Amino acid sequence: MQGNALIQIGLPISLFIIMMGVGLTLRLRDFHNVIHYPRALIFGTLAQIIVLPLIGFALAWALTLPPAIAVGLVIIAACPGGTTSNVFAFLAKGNLALSILMTAVASLITMLTLPFFASHAIDVFTDRALEEPLQLPLLQTIIMLLAVVFLPVMLGMGLRGWKVQLAGRLEGAVGAFGMLVLVALVVLIVVQSRDHLVELLVQAGPPVIALNLLGIGIGFAVARMAGHDFVDGLTLALELGIKNSTIGLTLALTLLGSAAVAMPAALYGLLMFVSAGVLVGLGRRNAHVRLRPEKGEVPLHIPDDVGFPDDRKASKTRSGKRS
Repeated sequence: MQGNALIQIGLPISLFIIMMGVGLTLRLRDFHNVIHYPRALIFGTLAQIIVLPLIGFALAWALTLPPAIAVGLVIIAACPGGTTSNVFAFLAKGNLALSILMTAVASLITMLTLPFFASHAIDVFTDRALEEPLQLPLLQTIIMLLAVVFLPVMLGMGLRGWKVQLAGRLEGAVGAFGMLVLVALVVLIVVQSRDHLVELLVQAGPPVIALNLLGIGIGFAVARMAGHDFVDGLTLALELGIKNSTIGLTLALTLLGSAAVAMPAALYGLLMFVSAGVLVGLGRRNAHVRLRPEKGEVPLHIPDDVGFPDDRKASKTRSGKRS
């Protein structure tokens, strides 16, 4: 698989485009929320980049997973939230600003934390015999993540600041492209693993489902601990439950060259939409429910200039035309 040009070249390019979509949803002024309402964002991000990877390690040990599946589980657990979490936050009537900011912040921080956890997982779990030893080039991994995560996010932000209406139109196209890439990758992994597909699914299925449900539960718990309301809790649950599977697949397929390691990320990328759909239904039925906020803490709400994909400028333009 390491010699497959489609994987080695096409997948990083696809991830670049997908991560640019994250940047298209952001403006520099959106980050003022980090200063004014930091608690949910900080706690949620820490849960995303530290707590969930540790849970991945714990599940791998508790279930005595095969080495490749164990490494793959830790990798998907250490991945940031997916770009589609913003779409689901919007559909669930969640806090879109919090969702966008957490996706962006976690995506940037995981450029350092993901290589660390992935490398450590390889050291811990591959002491058991593997047909082909796994080796993760740490510096190459960081450089790759800088190129396909940090750079496109910055470019997307720049484009949104320069051409707001164009950025709004591109958001939907990038989201659709991301879905197509994920489906194509799942099909590719199924083909590559067809000889022992059922065995891999049986091995990866239970820990992947457990990781997804635990992430959702932690999201609600973090919001309650931070004194935030149901809407923010729902948003954090979506952020921790939906993962950027494409990053995990890129790492597993391009740098590790292992379809078995990629299996947890591929399976997670499918199953997460089931739980996300349930959360959307829950959110639309219970958006009025509020937790009691702690004294002095104000829930983080959507700024007027954050739209999906509408924008304040576009709204003003339409208003002017009506008058």
